[in-house]
Amino acid sequence: MVVHPPPSLGLDNRKFGFWVFIASEVLFFSVLIANFLVLSKQDPAGSFHGVATGRELLNIPLTALNTFILLTSSFTVVLALEAIQKGNQKLFRIFLLVTLAFGSFFIGVQGYEYFILIVHEGLSMGTLFGASFFTLTGFHGAHVVGGLIWLVIILFKAFGVMGGFSAQDNLGIEIFGLYWHFVDIVWLLLFSLVYLI
Repeated sequence: MVVHPPPSLGLDNRKFGFWVFIASEVLFFSVLIANFLVLSKQDPAGSFHGVATGRELLNIPLTALNTFILLTSSFTVVLALEAIQKGNQKLFRIFLLVTLAFGSFFIGVQGYEYFILIVHEGLSMGTLFGASFFTLTGFHGAHVVGGLIWLVIILFKAFGVMGGFSAQDNLGIEIFGLYWHFVDIVWLLLFSLVYLI
């Protein structure tokens, strides 16, 4: 009896599993976005602080800068992966640190925006716009924070504390890059739908 190996997609199991995870995240964010699009336009109380929905309270220029910073961090992840694939440890570490700085900046600005909206503008989860806005952007922010924690672990490994990466062993960076690019693409969509439309 001849035993045939199971068919393969030509993809590492870890990478394939991560693509499945990303597919589930797409569904998760699709529901949150649909919720925002429906609820943010409804306000049974009429108006909020004299504006139609609360959307007019958002600081578009600041968030546009923040969006640019986050999207740039995707580029630095690509450069980090390219550097380690070429065996350039120094550039690899530098680009990871820059990514960490950009991601941290993004979260800092989002925290500042929340502070202004809550403390100075009085926007809260008590309005439909506030509830849908804070839920949607908050879950995205939580994903960025999760990515930053993951990146800190990668940095420990990159600096030799827990092994290391090499030109031959860098799948962990590629998988992290998939996650980070996904988070950035989701933010680009959120910025367009929440702030611009």
